[in-house]
Amino acid sequence: MAGKVFFSVSMSLDGYIAPESPEELMGQQWMELQQWIFPTRFIRENLKLGAGGGATILQYVNAGLIDEFSIALSPVLFGSGIRLFEGVDAGRVALEQVRAEPTQRVTHLTYAVRER
Repeated sequence: MAGKVFFSVSMSLDGYIAPESPEELMGQQWMELQQWIFPTRFIRENLKLGAGGGATILQYVNAGLIDEFSIALSPVLFGSGIRLFEGVDAGRVALEQVRAEPTQRVTHLTYAVRER
């Protein structure tokens, strides 16, 4: 049985997953974006930030290698930065919403990725 290939990221309400420059990574907006996850026990015990970013995710999506993804949509506005779907091949990629789970700090959205 083959496994699913998936990713999970936090995203600001205006569509950004990170500030433009690495110097801003631990800035106030990024901390607000991630505030929902820091209280979880698993993260406190295992905090390791991934090396992959928006460009890597985009390459996998456009190559048809992603089966499913989840976005933790935070009520934060960046105004600029790295957009998750900037450059997605919308002619090849279709999304099917699987789940939406609102919490006090974030809304978790899960989508299946299909070929168009």
